Amino acid sequence: MEYTWETLEQECLSCRKCSLCETRTNVVFGVGNKSADILFIGEGPGQNEDLQGEPFVGRGGQLLDKMLAAVDLDRKTNIYIANIVKCRPPQNRDPLPEEQDACINWLREQVRLLRPKIIVCLGRIAAAKLIKPDIKITKEHGIFFEKNGVLMMATLHPAALLRNPGQKPGAFEDFLKLREKLDELSIQ
Repeated sequence: MEYTWETLEQECLSCRKCSLCETRTNVVFGVGNKSADILFIGEGPGQNEDLQGEPFVGRGGQLLDKMLAAVDLDRKTNIYIANIVKCRPPQNRDPLPEEQDACINWLREQVRLLRPKIIVCLGRIAAAKLIKPDIKITKEHGIFFEKNGVLMMATLHPAALLRNPGQKPGAFEDFLKLREKLDELSIQ
């Protein structure tokens, strides 16, 4: 089936492909500009995201918004944000491989519709699923990889930065590298 944004979101909102559907409050489909050149991808919704139905709205999301603003990016105007899994794993645990596999086609369709020039993976889970399975996030964040004509970069997850504030400068460097790449490619 060839999806539109509307049909994709409608089907995703009623998804029952894995057990995460049994404990969710809301499916967290994604948010942002549906014609953006930049796609940010996290691992899955947390408690605040599950309650509000929007990705990155808790403390980690507030930090993400500040880092985005520092490099002239904004979730409402020039990026799109989604997750590997669309439903909250219990107690915010890492999404299981079978949950990721059950959900990945929703994200693939979002990527197909968006056609981003750059994908930024927020955290190890997203980077391992999308960039390479053996990625070492603490060593390879901020490095651009090319896959199928799309530039991809991993950075540390905002929630990890809240737990380990000493890693914030390194993550902010990733955002500066992203800004440089956007300027180099003339992407707004």
